Amino acid sequence: MKKKSLLGMTLAELKDVATSLGMPAFTGGQMAKWIYGNHVRTIDEMTNISKANRARLAESYEVGCTAPIDAQHSKDGTIKYLFPVQTTRPDDSQPVKFVETVYIPDDDRATLCVSCEVGCKMNCLFCQTGKQGFEGYLTAADILNQIYSLPEVDKLTNVVYMGQGEPMDNLDNVLRSTEILTADYGWAWSPKRITVSSVGIKDKLKRFIEESDCHVAISLHAPNHELRAELMPAEKGMPIEDIVELLRNYDFAHQRRLSFEYIVFGGVNDTPAHARQIVKLLKGLDCRINLIRFHQIPDVPLHGTDERKMEELRDYLTAHGIFTTIRASRGQDIFAACGLLSTSKKIGAIRHKEER
Repeated sequence: MKKKSLLGMTLAELKDVATSLGMPAFTGGQMAKWIYGNHVRTIDEMTNISKANRARLAESYEVGCTAPIDAQHSKDGTIKYLFPVQTTRPDDSQPVKFVETVYIPDDDRATLCVSCEVGCKMNCLFCQTGKQGFEGYLTAADILNQIYSLPEVDKLTNVVYMGQGEPMDNLDNVLRSTEILTADYGWAWSPKRITVSSVGIKDKLKRFIEESDCHVAISLHAPNHELRAELMPAEKGMPIEDIVELLRNYDFAHQRRLSFEYIVFGGVNDTPAHARQIVKLLKGLDCRINLIRFHQIPDVPLHGTDERKMEELRDYLTAHGIFTTIRASRGQDIFAACGLLSTSKKIGAIRHKEER
């Protein structure tokens, strides 16, 4: 029988585990400190829990951390890790799959881009993950393990939920993971260190904003319904105008930041007319825009714009009250840049590597 993972459990759940095994409830607090404070790998390392209780706990439970099985290093210092995961898709005949996680060092900052699903349901035209299709949800344990088992975990300053999958589509596990990252009993991080992205699933986005204090990033990519629907099928059922109206109900002027991600495609969404539409759409919102270079993927009739147009778009938006930056492209040579993550062929590749 497979043991249950303690990683990903809240304090209340760890206390329930303790009492269910005949231990005092405070033993759950001890477990939380060992796991989230000291990052132990095994139950036997929890030395202030009696040896008998550790043995009882280990019969049914394990810490649940799993090291990455592969790493690719970019010439710019970015590292892409491959983690095995146990998906929660009930009809899955092959539950062990893989996700990619990207570590991005940058002077005194180090950002980790984590995944929350294997593949993605959104099928955005410009995204390699969407071409993979949806293969399963990650548990909170598998989301957190990408941080917990990262070789550079002690260097991390920020985490962004911008890897594989739509975070709002796996909201319960995303919320559980961000709770543990920010709770006093967990990592005790400031919510300002965490950004969660979404294409804009209205009801779930509303719930996330009200139950979490983490930063929010919306995948915009087009300033009007017709164009966005061509690029992002989700727009057909979740119009960006509705998402923006929802966001107007919340305060992003203080600790919490709202940003919009905008991949710039040559001749598609990079004209002065598009810039004016962006300003009109976001007027009055306290937000910023990150312009992102497009990275070509196979069989997609889109291409990036030139640097001059990127700068003109940035300058126009900033001049009209929307602080805008051009995001540096990192890890493109190892397919770790925005929109390039995919693990659809990883199982065969890993097996081939092991057989050599």
